[in-house]
This record gives sequence, structure tokens and C-alpha cells, in this order.
Amino acid sequence: MELRHELHRHPELSGQERQTKARLMAFIQKYTKLKIVDMGEWFYALYEPAEKNGQPPIAFRADMDALPVPETISLPYGSQNTGAAHKCGHDGHSSVLAALAVLLEEDADVHRPVYLIFQSAEETGRGGKPCADFLRETPVSEVYAFHNLSGYPEAAVMVRDRLTQCASVGLLVKFHGERAHAGTPEDGRNPAAAIASLALYSQQMKAERKEQEQEEPKEQEEHEEQEEYKEHEEQEEREEQAEQGGQEQKNQGIHLCTIVCMREGSLDFGISPGEGEIAFTLRTESDEELGGMEQALRRRAGQLADEYGLNVDFSTYDPFPATVNDPACAEKVRCAAAELGLKLAPMDQPWRPSEDFGWYTRVCPGAMFYIGNGMDWPMPHQPAYDFNDHILQTAASVFLKLAES
Repeated sequence: MELRHELHRHPELSGQERQTKARLMAFIQKYTKLKIVDMGEWFYALYEPAEKNGQPPIAFRADMDALPVPETISLPYGSQNTGAAHKCGHDGHSSVLAALAVLLEEDADVHRPVYLIFQSAEETGRGGKPCADFLRETPVSEVYAFHNLSGYPEAAVMVRDRLTQCASVGLLVKFHGERAHAGTPEDGRNPAAAIASLALYSQQMKAERKEQEQEEPKEQEEHEEQEEYKEHEEQEEREEQAEQGGQEQKNQGIHLCTIVCMREGSLDFGISPGEGEIAFTLRTESDEELGGMEQALRRRAGQLADEYGLNVDFSTYDPFPATVNDPACAEKVRCAAAELGLKLAPMDQPWRPSEDFGWYTRVCPGAMFYIGNGMDWPMPHQPAYDFNDHILQTAASVFLKLAES
């Protein structure tokens, strides 16, 4: 807990976690004999048990970066870095993994190598891939991470099979025309109409997708009737899983195209501007659907550029692949929680915010699970949020139990 508070006092933004990394490395070096390997922006610690049982290594991951937001609540360990604060709980995630480093050496039931990965730059989606690339070159057979999550009972464990967090990307579209006098706008090429049309098109995509989703159940009605008998046979099994914390999992058909910025011109009433831009956050349930949405926007932007005599270019930001849990790994989380006597809470839908743990599950079976902050605890990224210290032990205990198995 003291380590968590120290990390909270000194938050660092994505890709800048030098002191955070140094504090975590120093903690592990002081309290354990684990091998520490500095990988530049990130590091890992390796536990090698004296007696091995032949099982392949297991890995656990925590993120270290803070958000570019000010600390607005009064805390005895409040942020001392202007414009940065741990409003997502990565200080807690890292502290749990540091606790696991200590616990591993005290647990006689851990007989396999354990990699502890302390990752940078999760908030921008840039930190996960280098760590996943490293993991690809190791004999690690499974990888786990957790996120704190509000709106669920304190210390409850939630885990989903397969899709658990969405894929997303930021897309910036810039139109380039020609400036002119506001009295003779025909002498220039103002991109305002193209920007407005692309904004409307993005909303039209959403409406068309909704219509498609409404039609799909009708097309599947005959198939569903054929499956009715099979569904009846499986009902008892699903009910039993629900009692144990599993759930009938359904996805939401998430296809979000959120306009996050529109800029063109200024309050200079004598100028018809020649430059403008619009930015979107695209969010879907799969990497393939995300790529399709992005390509549709790019095509439409190109058509509008031709129509209005403009040039157009594109930039992408904060790419996150979908986080897809391996069902066998998710089941191991449920079993670990059950052995520890923890409450398993159902999580019927994926969590919409993206998480770059998806890079890991692309290369290695694994699972992202969640620990409840409490039903009324502020959500991550909200100004009133702070990590709930009461769940530090819960998360570390689940990690340790997974390492034992």
C-alpha cells in the first residue's frame, strides 16, 4: 500500500515512466532475489523456483502510466506532478505485481518460472506490443492481467470468455484547400462542407448498422428454430455455470464512431479558411470490423476531397486490438477465485474501453480479469477516482493462485 501511494504521488505519462520504473525495480530488488531485466521503457522480473515441476512458465502483466489530467481530490498522497494523475489505477496494478514478486518467494507451491511484466504506455496503446513481441520469443504458455472495475461488488472477480474489451483506434482526417477573402469565398476552397459531410456520414454509418442488426434476427429465425432442441439440452449447463459466476455471454454489437474533434478557421470574419480537420474514435468488437469502419471513412473522405477540390491526408492514433480471453485461461481464473472463497460476479457484456492487453492475447493464451472496486466507487478516468486499496490483496491472491496451478 505504501508503494502504491508513492507511485500515486509521482505519476508519469505514457512513455515517460522513468521514475515509476525505477521505484518498482528498486522495490523488487530490495525485497526479493528475482532477476530484473531492464528493457528500456519497460522491464520484467523473473522468478525461478528451486524445485521445478516441468510446467512451462506463466506470465503476469501490469501497466505503469498515468493520465494527463490534474488531481482534483484531496489525498494525503496526492499527485505532485502538475497535469498528471493515476486516475485509472495503474499505480494499483503495478503495486499488485510488485507484491506478487514478494509472495512468490514465500510460496512453496510455486514450481514453475514466473515472468512479471511491468509495461509502459498502456493508455496510448503503444506499450503492449513490444512486451507481446518479447513474450512471443519466450516459452511462456499463458499470461494474465487484471483491471480494477467500478460498479461491481468490492473484491468480486469478473472474467469473460473470449471478447472482453473492444478494439479501437483514433483517426484524424485533414482536408487541405485554399484560403480566400470571406467576401469572395469562390476564389478559395473552403473544407467546411467536406468536414460537415464526413461528420454526417459517420452518423449515417451508425444508423445503417443499427438497421442491419435489426434485420439479422429475422434472417436467423429459421436457423434458431432448428437449434431450439439443442438449446434446451444445454440450458441446465448454462444455469449451473451462472451459479458459479459464469454467464450466458452476449456481445453488444458495438460499432461506435465518435467525433472527438472538429477544427476549421478562426474568429477572423474576413477570411474563408483553407484548412480543416475532423477526428474520430472508432470502436468495434473485432479488429476486422474496426479495419472495415476505418476504410469506409477513408473512402468517403477521398470522395469528398475530389468533390470539393481538396487534398486529404490521414493519421491514426492510440491503436488497441480487441482483448480476447482464452476460455481455458478464463476458467482458471474462476477456479482460482473459487478456491480463495472470492465472489464471482457475472459480466454479461464486454467492457467498452480498450486495453492493449489484446496484443498479448494475440500471441499467447491468456485472460484479462477484473476486480470490483464497489458498486458506488467512481469509475476509472473520472476526477473523483482513486484506486481502492482494499482490493490490492485480492488481486495479488488471484495472481498467486494462478502461479501455483
